[in-house]
Amino acid sequence: MAIIITDECINCGACEPECPNTAIYEGADDWRYSDGTSLEGDVVLPSGKAVNADEAQEPVSDEIYYIVPDKCTECKGFHEEPQCAAVCPVDCCVPDEDNVETEEVLLGKQQFMHPE
Repeated sequence: MAIIITDECINCGACEPECPNTAIYEGADDWRYSDGTSLEGDVVLPSGKAVNADEAQEPVSDEIYYIVPDKCTECKGFHEEPQCAAVCPVDCCVPDEDNVETEEVLLGKQQFMHPE
């Protein structure tokens, strides 16, 4: 499952540089699939959705830092635990119970964004 940032976020920004997928953005900032990944141009995501990786996407939140679910792998393939949760001083980076994904799916996303 992807990690989400709850409303308890104090906007300290500690989580953002820790994400190996560049899935964390400051509130109100646009994001791109290409940010911090090998994706570029027109791609079909593992979910089957066709996107242009270089096009700016609407912010998920306007007020607090947020995590893009399509880019979050819970740090699988990089670290033993989600790094955002490890560094968050207020424990607001938590599993998204509405977006449950298997380890196989998370590793598949990681390999898709960062092919060897």
